[in-house]
Amino acid sequence: MKTTLPVSKSWPAPAKLNLFLHITGQREDGYHELQTLFQFIDHCDYLDFHITETPEIRLHSNMSDSVPDSDNLILKAAKSLKDYSGYHGGADIWLDKLLPMGGGLGGGSSDAATTLVALNALWNTRLPNAKLAELGLALGADVPVFINGLAAFAEGVGEKLQSVTPPELWYLVITPDTHVCTRSIFQHSDLPRCTPKLHLDTLMSNKWTNDCQNLVIKEHPQVANALSWLVEYAPSRMTGTGACVFGEFKHSQQALDVLAQLPADMKGFVAKGLNTSPLLARLSKLD
Repeated sequence: MKTTLPVSKSWPAPAKLNLFLHITGQREDGYHELQTLFQFIDHCDYLDFHITETPEIRLHSNMSDSVPDSDNLILKAAKSLKDYSGYHGGADIWLDKLLPMGGGLGGGSSDAATTLVALNALWNTRLPNAKLAELGLALGADVPVFINGLAAFAEGVGEKLQSVTPPELWYLVITPDTHVCTRSIFQHSDLPRCTPKLHLDTLMSNKWTNDCQNLVIKEHPQVANALSWLVEYAPSRMTGTGACVFGEFKHSQQALDVLAQLPADMKGFVAKGLNTSPLLARLSKLD
């Protein structure tokens, strides 16, 4: 008699912030060399998984049809794990999408990482983290940091990771109503590409900046407006290639007080910086 496995619920796919982002060069293959500092925040997408005996992988989402299945990183992640491991079954996957798309918070990469980590456990394929990170890197440069689940200093195209422990501050994140195309930013002739490489100790003690910020605020007035408003209240900058911007606060109430003053034409949320991903805590519940 066949047994029906229960749905494994509430796997978090947390957002990330780039606390700084420097473009230090461009390789012959077109990819850019980076130095950046990743930290997670406690604002997440959530995924549920139902393991099936049939081989199909199906995604059920509250998103619109804005991302075709052929481009969906969740489906790509599940298929890459299935193909590499030779697993014969499949899965139904439900996504509760809470993170904005094209915001620089890494939502798509995080969704892919959570899919790889969760299905590796639920399918009992037992691949080591290093192999999951290798599969993830083929999907996107940010996926490995979400798989490893620790705040990290990253170099290369983002795949060379070193665990770090920056202060776990509170952040007010503003989510401008605009989509910034990462590819367009990295292809733009005005993007700085020669920021000097610095040692981690120097970077951690310097003022933190984002090399993509000036270009994005020129191209996207909504990002410029959000940043100019937020910087009046706290040290603020953009994450990734945008569009989201964040301000730093030592206490949650400070961030909540500023959020309450947010102009009516802006949206945002308050989140806690995390040096350990909530995905790791969810994974530990299976042990």
